[in-house]
Amino acid sequence: MLCTWSFRVKRISIVFLFALAVLGTRAYAQGSRFAAADQQQSRNLTGQVLTPSDQPLPSAVVYLKNTKTLAVKSFITENDGGYRFHALAPNVDYEVYAEYQGKKSSTKTVSAFDSRANVTLNLHIDVNK
Repeated sequence: MLCTWSFRVKRISIVFLFALAVLGTRAYAQGSRFAAADQQQSRNLTGQVLTPSDQPLPSAVVYLKNTKTLAVKSFITENDGGYRFHALAPNVDYEVYAEYQGKKSSTKTVSAFDSRANVTLNLHIDVNK
């Protein structure tokens, strides 16, 4: 009788562990699928910082503010005035502006309602003001 009970407990334990392993694998796969979907839905913001006559401004500083968390990222423009921010959350508004030698561009907004994966915004700074 004791042997039969012990055998049943072992069998139930094995079935339980197998079920746990299967469910854990499915949960992991589902989590990976959601993570991949989130990455696919992320956005990129690129553009150039330019003078009013469309001359590039290298070494300008571009600021990107997440309006949900208030976190700010910055990017120093390249020789062509270009900047880029990758992997932006799709459900967040962002504010972006540039500064160059004490002068500032107007602030532009990348809206959460903008469904484009790649957004391009050029920022203009009047350095002669």
